[in-house]
This record gives sequence, structure tokens and C-alpha cells, in this order.
Amino acid sequence: MQRKLTITVDEKVYEGLHKTIPPRKISKFVEELLRPHVVRPNLESSYAQMAKDKKREEEAMEWAEITFKDIAHETG
Repeated sequence: MQRKLTITVDEKVYEGLHKTIPPRKISKFVEELLRPHVVRPNLESSYAQMAKDKKREEEAMEWAEITFKDIAHETG
């Protein structure tokens, strides 16, 4: 569901938006900028979904094993 929001911005920001963003696209532009800062993903369900992907899990395990072997051979 979408909701309407009225915001106040500096005149130069307003003019810049209208010069830079295509007509009727400002809302989408603003939403895409804000989303990562205000909408937190449900990491637990995302990780559970990723774990169901067997091919991805095999590749991740292979990468982890190679990384650990590399670390073991480093001299400090």
C-alpha cells in the first residue's frame, strides 16, 4: 500500500529534482534513496531462505574452506 507524504525542501533542491528527475518519477527516486535507511530486512528469514539453496551453500562452504586454508598459511 502506498501513502502520500508532503515534505518541505529548500528551493534549490526542489528545482534540482525537477531538472534532474523525469516527470512523475520523483516519488520513486526519493523512496529508493530512503528505503535502505528506514526499512530493515528480516535477516532471520532471509538467511533461512538462503540456507535452502543447496548449490549456494556448497559454494559458500568451498569459499570458506579455501579462505581458512589461506589464513593458516600466512606468516605473521
